[in-house]
Amino acid sequence: MKTISISRFFTLLLLFAVCSASAQKISKAEKKILKTIEANNAEAIQFLKDVVNINSGTMNHDGVKKVGDSFAKAFNEIGFATSWYDMSQVNRSGHLFAETSGDKGQRLLLIGHLDTVFEADSPFQEFKMINDSVAHAPGGNDMKGGNVIILYALKALAENGLLEDAQIIAAFTGDEEATGKPLSISREHLIEAGKRSDIALGFENSTGFNDATIARRGSSDWRVDVTGVRAHSSEIFSERVGAGAIFEMSRILNAFYTKVKGEEFLTFNPGIILGGTQLDYEQQLSKGNVFGKSNVVAQTVTVYGGLRFISEEQKESARAKMRDIVNDNLPKTSAKATFIDSYPAMGPTKGNKELLEKFSAVSKDLGYGEVVAYDPLKRGAADVSFVAQYVDGLDGLGTMGDGGHTPEETVNLNTIEDLTKRAALLIYRLINQK
Repeated sequence: MKTISISRFFTLLLLFAVCSASAQKISKAEKKILKTIEANNAEAIQFLKDVVNINSGTMNHDGVKKVGDSFAKAFNEIGFATSWYDMSQVNRSGHLFAETSGDKGQRLLLIGHLDTVFEADSPFQEFKMINDSVAHAPGGNDMKGGNVIILYALKALAENGLLEDAQIIAAFTGDEEATGKPLSISREHLIEAGKRSDIALGFENSTGFNDATIARRGSSDWRVDVTGVRAHSSEIFSERVGAGAIFEMSRILNAFYTKVKGEEFLTFNPGIILGGTQLDYEQQLSKGNVFGKSNVVAQTVTVYGGLRFISEEQKESARAKMRDIVNDNLPKTSAKATFIDSYPAMGPTKGNKELLEKFSAVSKDLGYGEVVAYDPLKRGAADVSFVAQYVDGLDGLGTMGDGGHTPEETVNLNTIEDLTKRAALLIYRLINQK
């Protein structure tokens, strides 16, 4: 007979006790939820494959609507009422909202998006397995996989009769990758849903199995246009001609770098610059043409860039500094700064931190370990930020993968079941919490 040491025996006994204690924290209802998710996992992965293989680049309006229809049918089958909000007035497809009504527990808003960065002419169009657990998938990680987690978490609750009298809104926008303007139209329905909810959960792709997002930086664009005096280059710096447009723009950008840069969480990037005697810049297409000569003082320069910030106060402070710099012109030049709002910031509030603690408790009860806050410097903007001023929020609850926004985007299929379980138990506990 094989024997074990006393120390080994007590180690095993301790592990057994820890596992038993964890198991006791999972209620009978929650165990049913977990079994249902396990039973539905193969179906969930097939559903993900099906919707990935429908191109839904933001400007492929028909494709976005087709993906929305697929999710609408699935939500209807589990008892949700669905609505499609047409967004043709802002040159976008539209948004899908699925909803149950009631007054039990916390009112939840679950956020996803239907569109991807891969337009209809992209060569990256098809879900393909790389190995037994990872697939190349255009938009599979960002964020059709997150949408599937929302759907199948709710499906498990619905199939066990656990959604009665709960208010849950699943909001899938159709233009997250390139928001329609004005935002007052394209985000009207999402903001309205946030105002009548208590908690928002965003299912953008996960940055790591034990990470979640309690803060996301906001995003806005900026543009600087400079004009100068067109003249023969021999006259530059003269009283009549002055510095020229290119020197003025160089001064502005250098001052941005030396006088605005440095605050924590604040970054800004000049993404495109055109300058010369004549230029033609197509802002919506992010391209342009320019003409100039070395013996002609440049008459015009345009720079277009982005600004990232952790709060509205930080955004406005940075803009004020940029305006002051733009208005302090070199001789015979003028400059104008324009700012374009896109995504507000989601700050690291006390409520968001408490929500993270609840999510982490679910994770530990499942034996998955603690979940910690992810660095907001490493996350882009997302739709959850539009409702951050109205509700407590948590994001990054979606699928795991790599290569987002590139033709190498992947989604890890082996983690979908566990991610769905964790999301489902969080939802269940929140809708039963007073």
